[in-house]
Amino acid sequence: MAAPRYDPPTFSFNLPPTPLPPPTTMADRDYSAYQQKVIKRYYDNKDLIDEQRLSELVTNLYLAPPKKQVKMWETAEDLMTRMKLPATRIAHVMQSKDVAVLAKVVEELQKGILKRG
Repeated sequence: MAAPRYDPPTFSFNLPPTPLPPPTTMADRDYSAYQQKVIKRYYDNKDLIDEQRLSELVTNLYLAPPKKQVKMWETAEDLMTRMKLPATRIAHVMQSKDVAVLAKVVEELQKGILKRG
């Protein structure tokens, strides 16, 4: 003899859908004075942060396997573009994809020889 089949009850509520709150942007948020200072200092030092990331990227490119290097070269191009380096210099580095050439760019940036746009 088979056990009787149990069908759970189904409920049907005809409620209107709950409206979602409007999306908020970062500008809509209220930041504390401390948070505002941290954000301001971050953007004040953005160029130095990018320069540091580019120099760390040189080291990582030397050590990375070829599959990971592809993404790292894209990141290097984005950083150099954001730093407003001359387009011809960026093109030369990206065409050669030579870590020594990128290291030379970082060295010139740190010495102040290479100017940002």
